[in-house]
Amino acid sequence: MENASKALIMAAGVLIGVLILSLAVYLFTTFGATSAELHRQNDANRINQFNTQFTSYEGKQGITIYDVITIANLATENNIYYELPKVQGVISNNNYPEFYVQVNLKNDKYNGPIEKAYDQNTINNKTNYDEIILNDTQKITENTSLKEYNCKTYTSNITQRVYRVDFTEK
Repeated sequence: MENASKALIMAAGVLIGVLILSLAVYLFTTFGATSAELHRQNDANRINQFNTQFTSYEGKQGITIYDVITIANLATENNIYYELPKVQGVISNNNYPEFYVQVNLKNDKYNGPIEKAYDQNTINNKTNYDEIILNDTQKITENTSLKEYNCKTYTSNITQRVYRVDFTEK
């Protein structure tokens, strides 16, 4: 009889141990899934915050050359942050590097990408901004205002980030 009671105590100990291990595994997987979901939400928030800087100009009235230059500066800062080289020509959704943002301007005197010229290590003072602003503001008198632009943004299906912003004169 004494052996049977010891066997029952041992079986109960093993059962309690299995229950504790099962609870630990359940808690580990639950907390891991919650952590992964929070990480995904944080990534989505970061991407949304990044995209909003560009997409907020879409459909906006009164976009001037100064807004275009602001967006071009923002895109250049992004490209420098990711140490991305200048990409020649219009980039598409499938081209790499995946975090490069290109800003294009189309008006009566200029048609193409605008950005500060830079290399991978330093930012040069060289820019085509001065020429663009001068062309846009030359004919302003007291009775006229700055040219206005429409904005169109393009978002990558792969990264969900804005990769191109086009400004077209109204």
